Amino acid sequence: MGAERIQRRLAAILAADVVGYSRLMETDEGGTLAALRAHRKELIDPKIAEHGGRIVKLMGDGALVEFASVVDAVECAVAIQRAIAELSAGNPEDRRIVFRIGITVGDIIIEGEDIYGDGVNVAARLEALAEPGGIAISGMVHEGLGNRVEADFIDAGEQQVKNIVRPIRLFRWSPA
Repeated sequence: MGAERIQRRLAAILAADVVGYSRLMETDEGGTLAALRAHRKELIDPKIAEHGGRIVKLMGDGALVEFASVVDAVECAVAIQRAIAELSAGNPEDRRIVFRIGITVGDIIIEGEDIYGDGVNVAARLEALAEPGGIAISGMVHEGLGNRVEADFIDAGEQQVKNIVRPIRLFRWSPA
């Protein structure tokens, strides 16, 4: 008997995180959690489903989502960011739920319902480089988009990110 073969596939990986979540929780734990749950139920989860994404896991204030298409991943991220900005516009700035989103494409390892690999790590690093309310994508994602998404991404050059040896080409989108 040989070793079990590792299951792999190519995927677009989206990592999202709430900006200033600890501060929001410290100020109003119950209200923050209720608002985040409402955003997920009414907006985020339906947008992910509409664009063919699969929520791999939720991590408190963050999420890891897998898509079969970079176009679907980016369209979903833009739709979420625009809708969240519109929904939060009437709230005081220090109470708004604002996300950062990072997206890359890469080879992933599948283990049960979870995914692992370099692409997951890069997506998390890109998310940290996104502006509040914005999206950061890798050069490979940008190249795969062509002109199929109505969103302007600005080239931010090559970035060295934590624990990734090679530099990552970064493109940023911010809400208008």
